[in-house]
Amino acid sequence: MTKTLRKTVQAKWRNLKPVGERVPGTRFIAFKVPLKGTLSQRLPLTQKFTPKDLINGIKEQNEELGLVIDLTNTTRYYEKKDLPRNVQYKKLFTVGLELPDDATILKFKRLVRKFIWENANNDKLIGVHCTTGINRTGYMICR
Repeated sequence: MTKTLRKTVQAKWRNLKPVGERVPGTRFIAFKVPLKGTLSQRLPLTQKFTPKDLINGIKEQNEELGLVIDLTNTTRYYEKKDLPRNVQYKKLFTVGLELPDDATILKFKRLVRKFIWENANNDKLIGVHCTTGINRTGYMICR
């Protein structure tokens, strides 16, 4: 594995399950950050996880993704254009390894409320991710 890829993709990321399951009683699903083709091509097939793999993983659960809230503090992993057109994408730059500030939490809540209001007639999911889909993601979903 190249030095650049090791910096871009944490060892912890490579060993995590890519997509969780719907949080019971909610519209939320957590997942680790998918990687655009140029980054994922450098990984072994068993560790590859692209935006297409994300969509397929959610479809395998008989669910439909309607919104992705990206909490990573960078744009290097993938781009909005890597997602299907019918999936909304919102970026909230959120610093890792510290609690999100009140403004970020408020923006997150507003995005969620707006999506649920606009999608009251369906059951589409809100996908949330940081780099690993654990710390920032779990915190924001619980908030």
